[in-house]
Amino acid sequence: MDLKQKAIEMATIYKTNSKVDAILLAGSVALGWEDEFSDIELHIIWKEAPTDDDRKVPIRSVEGRILTYHPYEDEEWSESYVTQDGVKLEISSFLTSCIQSHIEDVMVKSDVNFDKQCLIASIENGVGLYGHSVIDVFKKSVVNYPSELAAKMITDNLDLGARWNNRRALIERKDWLMFYNVLCDVQKKLMGVLFGLNSIYVHHPAYKWMSHKIKEMHIKPDDFLSRMNNILLGNPSESLSSLEQLVDEVIKLVEFYQPKINIEKQKQNISYVK
Repeated sequence: MDLKQKAIEMATIYKTNSKVDAILLAGSVALGWEDEFSDIELHIIWKEAPTDDDRKVPIRSVEGRILTYHPYEDEEWSESYVTQDGVKLEISSFLTSCIQSHIEDVMVKSDVNFDKQCLIASIENGVGLYGHSVIDVFKKSVVNYPSELAAKMITDNLDLGARWNNRRALIERKDWLMFYNVLCDVQKKLMGVLFGLNSIYVHHPAYKWMSHKIKEMHIKPDDFLSRMNNILLGNPSESLSSLEQLVDEVIKLVEFYQPKINIEKQKQNISYVK
């Protein structure tokens, strides 16, 4: 099944609604990363709030089976469904005014909120299927990654949290659930730092497709991906040492490439171990 072609077919159905301002193909299909597990992610951008009928008519037209259906929350309507020919679609609907507001929050106010950044990343990398003039305006407004956003991503994510200070105690106590939770949290924090350092919008709140995004990064520790993967697969003590080394290397990269950003408080907190 050609998922991009299927997305175009579905967009043809959605755009018959006069309330629709634009349609954007997002996710792995837009980026050319899709595999046998991929579904189609569509952002439907509305001039005014869609009704339940507005949202369900396209599903009924393809005899789709609804998997999830959510009301308006966090400035978004969302649903997922499977078409008669077995293709799963993830639909996110936004008002045009909401997208404009999120763009201002991230680009002007340096809001690091991951959900907002994910929307910005979808605009930057997505494929317009309808309403190209609207989408082009959005795309032009997110071209230049703000230096203030980079600084905030770096400083916020270098706060590794108090549990990082207990890391060696967790090994001695064999508190493995908490230990690996700490490892994952800190790995996510390092990803956040590197997204800011490389001026890349966060594309997914849990860093899905991590290998692809790391390849895009020009600033990163050597063998970063393999080292990140091995941390979750190796001996706990060795994994902790490897992660501590990565933390140290990421700090050095920040100091080299962004010397004007003051991270002394973060460094002090990171160095403390109970």
